[in-house]
Amino acid sequence: MKAIAQDAYGSADVLQLRDVDQPSIGADQVLVQVRAAGVDPGVWICMTGRPYAARVAFGLTKPRVAVRGRALAGVVTQVGADVQGFQPGDEVYGTTSSGTFAEYAAVSSKRLAPKPPRLSFEEAAAVPISGVTALEGVRGRVKAGQKVMVIGAAGGIGSFAVQIAKAFGANVTGVCGTSKVDLVRSLGADEVIDYTREEVDRDGPRYDVIIDTAGCRPLSLLRRALTPRGTLVLAGGGHDAGGLFGGYTRQMRAPLLSLFTSQNLQGLTSHERAQELEELSQLIESGKVTPVIDRTYPLADAPAAIRYLAEGHPAGKVIIKI
Repeated sequence: MKAIAQDAYGSADVLQLRDVDQPSIGADQVLVQVRAAGVDPGVWICMTGRPYAARVAFGLTKPRVAVRGRALAGVVTQVGADVQGFQPGDEVYGTTSSGTFAEYAAVSSKRLAPKPPRLSFEEAAAVPISGVTALEGVRGRVKAGQKVMVIGAAGGIGSFAVQIAKAFGANVTGVCGTSKVDLVRSLGADEVIDYTREEVDRDGPRYDVIIDTAGCRPLSLLRRALTPRGTLVLAGGGHDAGGLFGGYTRQMRAPLLSLFTSQNLQGLTSHERAQELEELSQLIESGKVTPVIDRTYPLADAPAAIRYLAEGHPAGKVIIKI
């Protein structure tokens, strides 16, 4: 089968479209014919091996998994002996650690859910990582009537977070650049701050919850926009900031700082499970959440897709169509 793979860490130049073996599946897995795959900062991290601390998980000298990508949408072609609830022909979406920039992928049935009928394969591939991260950032923290700020509101995670927070009944302020103000308003944001003109603390300690998906502002600045007992959620960490931990040092410092303040400062680690996908499917089918697609690339142009992601902040998700 065709796949985008690499043998060494580096820039997008290390990626190659080549023939690899079709994956075999275990008893609790299904084989999915991939129709679309999502591009996210995690793909960039696995490709470059940066921040360097990530190599402990992904391979010290080269990637343990050669094929890139984690999020997918596609059609089940084979099911393992212990799998229940899926059969060949089912349209599904989910994640796998074995690579999704490929014609086929082996996926654990616990990380897979039926694709929402309302979505195309390209739209569905945008959901499993960014949508789940946004859901877990909002759920259990945001209550109806609260004032919520989403920083990076036009990005992959942020565009979902704005819609989910609105679905939970919050008053939402989105933060984005000038060119994306109209998009963020269309997602349902009650207010929009253009960060090129005003900073997030312009109104003082106003927000009950701040979800920061951009990963660059100092904690001290974010705390000035937070109510005395508010919650700061750090989702994303400036993956390209350099150093051993990159921009993720904020997420490491936040819980320690929380010990000395009434504010709740926390990093976010999402769980890629079927139950979150099923909850998102309900929000999607109700019309409360719709994925935002910035650009779609064919499989052969996956390196260009990752370069585009790395150059700035796309409006929504970047997708590989297979």
